[in-house]
Amino acid sequence: MLRPCHALATLIAASVPATSFAAASPQSFKGEYTVSFLGLSVARATFSSRYDGDTYAIDGTVSAAGLARIFDDTKGTISSKGTIAGKQMRPRVFRADYTSGKKASVVDIRFANGAVTSTQVIPGPGKRNPKTWVPVGAGDLKSVLDPMAATVIHADSLDKVCGRTVKFYDGEMRADLTLTYASKGSIAVPGYKGDTVTCRMGFEPVAGYRKGRKALDFLKNKSRMMVTFAPVGQSGVYAPIRATVGTQIGPLTISARKFEAVE
Repeated sequence: MLRPCHALATLIAASVPATSFAAASPQSFKGEYTVSFLGLSVARATFSSRYDGDTYAIDGTVSAAGLARIFDDTKGTISSKGTIAGKQMRPRVFRADYTSGKKASVVDIRFANGAVTSTQVIPGPGKRNPKTWVPVGAGDLKSVLDPMAATVIHADSLDKVCGRTVKFYDGEMRADLTLTYASKGSIAVPGYKGDTVTCRMGFEPVAGYRKGRKALDFLKNKSRMMVTFAPVGQSGVYAPIRATVGTQIGPLTISARKFEAVE
């Protein structure tokens, strides 16, 4: 099962800004985000990204907020580092360190040539029932992205952002996210004001999960998941600026409060 802070980071990472990978000089961006559930703030996050030639580095912090802190005082740091080949992100390392109360956890994933080479999860998984568990095979870990690198979309225009499948791996689960066109619109937040495109997101677990798990079945078959993308300058890169995810007990909303370049 995806750990609480790691699952939150996977959702919030959809708002990490990016820039042109052919930039002549290093460029940096910073974003601040809120997560609300049933209209109540439950988490905050800050992400900083830096692009230098054909390399990138994204670092973020995530913490519970508002009423959520009463039930689960989770906080953590997340990072993704790698290179860019053509229009493809090629992660080298993804790491999430977080605590929930007094319990500390770590997820560390290493990549080479687009494939996962090692995964370290602390604490390790408990006993699994081979009758219901879908194991991850070596073929499942080729041409995959970590949860943060998976959010960067390269396209020639807003019209071409949707209509794709993103393969990601979070240290335990391998899943596919499909993006199909829903609508166009506009948005204004500090750092960006302009046109957007919204994609409906489909979720398909591939491996590393327990069959019959109600939460996953709901995400796959019943959840309404929408992601709104905005262009980052003239770079040809698009980053999610808002997302809504339907859960069994209500909608989860992720919104950028700030989306700006850092001088």
